[in-house]
Amino acid sequence: MGVSLNSQGGGGRNRGRPMSEINVTPMVDVMLVLLIIFMVTAPLLSVGVPINQPETEANPLTSSEEPLTITIDAEGIVYLQETPVELDSLVPRLLAIAENGYEEGIYIRADESVSYGQVMKVLGHVNAAGFKRLALPTDPMPSGTAAPTKKR
Repeated sequence: MGVSLNSQGGGGRNRGRPMSEINVTPMVDVMLVLLIIFMVTAPLLSVGVPINQPETEANPLTSSEEPLTITIDAEGIVYLQETPVELDSLVPRLLAIAENGYEEGIYIRADESVSYGQVMKVLGHVNAAGFKRLALPTDPMPSGTAAPTKKR
């Protein structure tokens, strides 16, 4: 947005003529700042209910879309995404989501201190409602940690 005034002689013919070059430096600066902001904030976007998941050597799950997540925290509170729900109202909410065209799988996450029975109760409710694509994600084991072997 600069104006170049040609101060060379020759009359007023070229005087006041706008500069025809576009300065892209400010645009590049803004884009680099936005890139840095997005790189810093992107890992923070994968939030959920904080729990201590068990660690396994299983391969990571891959999905093209963000999955629907049911979480059971250490106190046994059930969450749909990040909203606490009663177990009785979980299935109607899932059915309402499915009516809107959701066809991806459902992840059921649980804190490692939650009893197996509680996890199976939630899994049973979801499965009985007709949802068949269920997954139980875990945290990967730290490298160098071997899984316990079975003694014979």
